[in-house]
Amino acid sequence: MSLLAPSILSADFSNLAQQIRLVEMADADWIHCDVMDGHFVPNITFGPLVIQAVRKITKLPLDVHLMISDPDKYLETFAEAGADHLIVHPEAAVHLNRTISRIKELGLKAGIALNPSTPVESLVYVAEYIDQVLIMSVNPGFGNQKFIPNSFRKIEETVKLRSRYNSKFLIEVDGGINKETIKSVLQAGCDVFIAGSSIFKADNITAEATELKNILRRSKGIIV
Repeated sequence: MSLLAPSILSADFSNLAQQIRLVEMADADWIHCDVMDGHFVPNITFGPLVIQAVRKITKLPLDVHLMISDPDKYLETFAEAGADHLIVHPEAAVHLNRTISRIKELGLKAGIALNPSTPVESLVYVAEYIDQVLIMSVNPGFGNQKFIPNSFRKIEETVKLRSRYNSKFLIEVDGGINKETIKSVLQAGCDVFIAGSSIFKADNITAEATELKNILRRSKGIIV
């Protein structure tokens, strides 16, 4: 499975509906939404009201990454706003197993995000319960950063852990995904590719997203 999830963190919010339609035209699979509180990460982005607005714009699954402190307080709120997936950080969720269980009780996919310095072994006791692992290949908090090279090793380690515990979670990578890095990230074992600046800062958003999708298709032997 190779899915493209454009990240609206880099989109033009003055024309968000059109920006999302442009990536839909490129057959984007998910819409990735980075929620930041200015506390867990050094930036503030948006909250459930924007998720609610995006839900009205698109039928694509909303992949919501909660870069916030104490995410348990807000799980129901984001579920009601229209999120399909909720991703939390183990450093922010004190009782991680309970947080995952609650997300799934709400009928959503549950994911864990690993910061660049967070070890893959953090997944050991939740691997069989989660649906997604989001590997941050940049330090969280800002867009338009360069891919951290040792992220390849982290992806490979996550693939091995998934196999070790016979888990079925998808592996996402966020940070520095572009035409130059996407094929190598795919070869390392990534399933879901989150791209923000490389898509939404391009002169032709649809063409850029389509090119990324086509790289994924060709790598899987699909003629485009």
